[in-house]
Amino acid sequence: GFTVWQVLPLGPTGLGDSPYNSLSAFAGNPLLISPEALVADGLLPPEALAPWEGLPTASVDYAAAVACKEQLLRLAWERLAAGGFPELAAELDRFADTERRAAWLDDWALYISLKREHAGASWLDWEPALRGRDPQALRRKSAALADEIRFAEFCQFLFFRPWSAVRRAAESRGIRILGDVPIYVAPDSADTWANSALFDLAADGRLRAVAGVPADYFSADGQRWGNPLYRWDVLQAQGFSWWIARLRAQLEIAHVLRLDHFRGFVAYWRIPERASTARRGKWVKGPGEAFFQAVREALGGLPLLAEDLGEINARVHSLRKKLDLPGMRVLQFGFGAIDCDHSSHRHQPRSAVY
Repeated sequence: GFTVWQVLPLGPTGLGDSPYNSLSAFAGNPLLISPEALVADGLLPPEALAPWEGLPTASVDYAAAVACKEQLLRLAWERLAAGGFPELAAELDRFADTERRAAWLDDWALYISLKREHAGASWLDWEPALRGRDPQALRRKSAALADEIRFAEFCQFLFFRPWSAVRRAAESRGIRILGDVPIYVAPDSADTWANSALFDLAADGRLRAVAGVPADYFSADGQRWGNPLYRWDVLQAQGFSWWIARLRAQLEIAHVLRLDHFRGFVAYWRIPERASTARRGKWVKGPGEAFFQAVREALGGLPLLAEDLGEINARVHSLRKKLDLPGMRVLQFGFGAIDCDHSSHRHQPRSAVY
């Protein structure tokens, strides 16, 4: 009887293995690629799964899983590169050459290849020419890492190809996928490296301020998330094109998107980078309705669910209602209060209740 299936962000995870700390706002997580599907495609022999079957099943050992999955994916890539799968190779070419995808795939593939070459170090710690994206240095590295870059494209192909089948299977059952878009990106990500002008960074790429929220019922010190903040003035001058491309890419994965920290589009909490807690932050005006108007015009609608939890003021509620976006209610939040928005008798029809 279910008609909506919500998933967490599906991007490649970085430090801490959290889906909300992704190395890319566009790429898919290679850890979600099915080894069994690779065997079914002939890209792996059945015996290659033996090490995978030895991993724990009751909990996740991320380090072991990453190492094992990397081994399997590289073996599959070697078999494809050897020329035994011409149809799959042609499909990979079409995948990588799609104009909309190439806009982020080129940056992602080079970023992750350089990150591997630097033993996982953040792009902020690379040599200045690569950190600053000197064109000559990037051309030189693109040539030197050509096979590694192709492997990165192959991993994305292996993620998106079966996910398209998952989406079709959901649609055939009358189920819509509800995706999840974190408002911020990780400091060390392909996004900040390739689009540094869109973020509140110093000349050397270091953070000048970080994201978070002030003190609330969760924490007396507030929450210092540590993500880079956006240069909304620059984004608006570009017609919010990066954000629109991000949402459009996510709508290839899901039918509707949960927009994390909706209140940050009205006003966001700016914390000095040197501050150890969120107490010293201040509210700064966000892009507001202009952002959503641009998104609506580009996408032909607003297939969004607004995450409007936490300390929300009248301006945030007003914008959500004006945009006619459903908000969120959490059933158990209403158990300890006689009359709050989460109490079941206060739930609004345009809501997702958890």
